[in-house]
Amino acid sequence: MSKQTLQLLSHKFTIHSLDSDAAIPMQVVNANIFFIAKTEDELSIVCPSSIKVDSFAAEDDWRALEVLGPLGFSLTGIMANISGVLAKAHVSIFSLSTYDTDYILVKEQQINDAIKALKKDGYLVL
Repeated sequence: MSKQTLQLLSHKFTIHSLDSDAAIPMQVVNANIFFIAKTEDELSIVCPSSIKVDSFAAEDDWRALEVLGPLGFSLTGIMANISGVLAKAHVSIFSLSTYDTDYILVKEQQINDAIKALKKDGYLVL
């Protein structure tokens, strides 16, 4: 089986942490791409860095590699393989999944190392 194709998205992202009862800003909801996760303890928002969110903690300068899909739920090991390649290259990741596909966020200063490692392992990166 051939390896997946990944596409580097053009924008930079920021990962925000907010109190679990914080309101989700309308500019986030209106963005073309964003990710939200909520637990009893926190609300996390990942959105383009151009959107300003009043969060108590934020990590910026993330780039996103989209695993081009859709990926069926029966496919196994995709994220394990990609994260393994990046771990061997000493690249930290923040991973996200949607119904159709997966996203791997990598810090801007490590994105070239990540792409190089993935290509060396047989992945196509656009």
